[in-house]
Amino acid sequence: MAATIDIEKEKHEILNKYRGLLRACKSDRSLEDTKMIRKAFNVALEAHKDMRRKSGEPYIYHPIAVARIAAEEIGLGPTSIVSALLHDTVEDTDLTLEDIEEMFGKDVVKIIDGLTKIEDIFDQTSSLQAENFRKMLLTLSDDVRVILIKMADRLHNMRTLESMRRDKQLKIASETLFLYAPLAHRLGLYAIKSELEDLSLKFKETKVYTEIEQKLRKGDEVRKRFISRFMLPIKRSLEKAGFEFQIKGRPKSVYSIWNKMQNKDIAFEEVYDVFAVRIVIGSEEESEKADCWKVYSMVTDSYQPNPDRLRDWISTPRANGYESLHTTVMSPTGKWVEVQIRSKRMDEIAEKGFAAHWKYKGEQQDHGLDEWLNKIREMLEDGDGSALDFIDDFKLNLFSDEIFVFTPAGDLRTLPQSATALDFAFDIHSQVGAECIGAKVNHKLVPLSHELRSGDQIEIITSRKQVPKSDWLNYVVTAKAKSKIKSALKEQKKKIAADGKEILQRKFKSLKAEWKSDNITALEQHYNIPSATELYFQIARGKIDLKKLKGYKIKEGVLSFPKSTFSKPVEKLETLVRKFRGTSEQLVIGEDLKNVEYKLANCCNPISGDDVFGFVTVAEGIKIHRVSCPNAIQLMSNFAYRIIKARWKGKEELEFLTGIRFGGIDDVGLVNKITEIISKESGVNMQSISFDSNDGIFEGKVMAYVNDTEHLRALMSKLKKVKGVRSVDRIEN
Repeated sequence: MAATIDIEKEKHEILNKYRGLLRACKSDRSLEDTKMIRKAFNVALEAHKDMRRKSGEPYIYHPIAVARIAAEEIGLGPTSIVSALLHDTVEDTDLTLEDIEEMFGKDVVKIIDGLTKIEDIFDQTSSLQAENFRKMLLTLSDDVRVILIKMADRLHNMRTLESMRRDKQLKIASETLFLYAPLAHRLGLYAIKSELEDLSLKFKETKVYTEIEQKLRKGDEVRKRFISRFMLPIKRSLEKAGFEFQIKGRPKSVYSIWNKMQNKDIAFEEVYDVFAVRIVIGSEEESEKADCWKVYSMVTDSYQPNPDRLRDWISTPRANGYESLHTTVMSPTGKWVEVQIRSKRMDEIAEKGFAAHWKYKGEQQDHGLDEWLNKIREMLEDGDGSALDFIDDFKLNLFSDEIFVFTPAGDLRTLPQSATALDFAFDIHSQVGAECIGAKVNHKLVPLSHELRSGDQIEIITSRKQVPKSDWLNYVVTAKAKSKIKSALKEQKKKIAADGKEILQRKFKSLKAEWKSDNITALEQHYNIPSATELYFQIARGKIDLKKLKGYKIKEGVLSFPKSTFSKPVEKLETLVRKFRGTSEQLVIGEDLKNVEYKLANCCNPISGDDVFGFVTVAEGIKIHRVSCPNAIQLMSNFAYRIIKARWKGKEELEFLTGIRFGGIDDVGLVNKITEIISKESGVNMQSISFDSNDGIFEGKVMAYVNDTEHLRALMSKLKKVKGVRSVDRIEN
């Protein structure tokens, strides 16, 4: 390979990339900054000189690309650019943090240290990705630049994912969709969030991605002509009013279109808002709000708006700093068109994220970001549950839409959508939440589980005698409330368990059994209880009656039970993974695999020909899931070390249960035609079939056994040809 590398050409390319980086941060650097960036480039170039990426390119291409994304697409300053250039040096080369500090100072070393910690935790495939994410957020709450550079690093890795193995592509794409894209959204990095989602979909569901992309490209010219005609009367009004403006007409991201198709169960052609028109005006900050409403008035003078689709994020910006006015209007051709109205300042924040725009350009401190980081710190301090619960809470609270509610004194508070009166109580103060017995919403008494809406005014009623109950966990959605309730329940449980421990100690004394861990463990195994605390708790609650203790023996103070009462020891997960993986690292479904128990997952019903993977479970052997399974993203993100590559054996004649959903216009004899096709023409073994007709529209569902994806496609193709049938889809889960 070495003989085919053109070293001179590579040197020239490296220099070109470096010049491109300098151009990207032109407006933001002094002569001193340029020297520092040049020095960082030289250090990185020397440190990575013998390293190459999986694609065969020199490794230095990567840090330069990351630094350029940080400068150009996120808007970070010279310190961050220097850090991005050096971000892999401590991890992958002989350079130490001390060396970096000596050459570039404390700020840079702090960022590099944070990035190195993230690399350390994300490379350990044996540990949970969710736990790693929690640790990553600890670095985020210290210095947001760490996570912004990590975001740039992930974006470049996703852009160059082609050279990776298929299983690595799936793992990285799932992790990106599960953690990084929502985090980009929460930091206001909309352009990066959309690209991360699109690239994840491209590698996870290549066929789906390609189809949507081709359809978007195909309609590009038509779309441009439509936008041009649509904007003509608005343009005239804007020019007449003397506005400085720019019009952007861009299609929605492939991922957001695919998401809409999935959620609403519609075809691409039925997604009405595949593009949005954006009007960006050049207004001064003090007059931009009034100007945006003037433009809104011009748009609605020309076209009829949909009153349900007005979104005012100028009066009340979103928690990530996003400000914009959105309306959906009816065009002359009968199509709904989304129009976004914002100022240049708002547009820059929307594109690059307010974290970079405010925090590090030194214009002003931003209250919203600080508030968000404080929420993260609070969650991290309280996070004593499982890492997966933490992730769910984190994603729900920090990446969801917000509602705005008021205290009795009129103070505005932001909560995630679906928050309840009890969430509000905990948001006011932990003690208020713990002692909450009810609430008044808009002066009416409501239960604790009452879901709040934007604009509600809430008064909390408390009592000193109240204590949190376990069913409260079903009433709350915020991480703070869940965490405080769990802590209180744990404390209550500890007190009850202490009584149970005393009861057991007295029992041991009367049995002349020694009070030691082996005896406690023997009881835990006998009653199939996971921990000593749980054992004591069950005893105190009377769930375990020690008087009825049977079959035990005591010899020299040691308690033992007949072997038959012990549950079968569970193999360690690592042992299971090794056993199932064997030497091939791949599971071939359909082969006579000795000692390997595998099942097809019910959540996605995979069939022969589907792109699949194996997931090692402790109790049920291997579960086979489709790559497009609704649970795949979470499994691949959090349990990468338990994922096994899997493929179907060539010509194995097996039958798989799958579902087909179809719909259309009701017609005489339609049910009969469909049943005939399924049962006779395709030789398919039907398990169940159901039809539902309403006002001339019918929907049907069939569960049937097929051989493989080809067999399924052939059947669906025949059903599509039946007169009156408008849609035929495989039931995904």
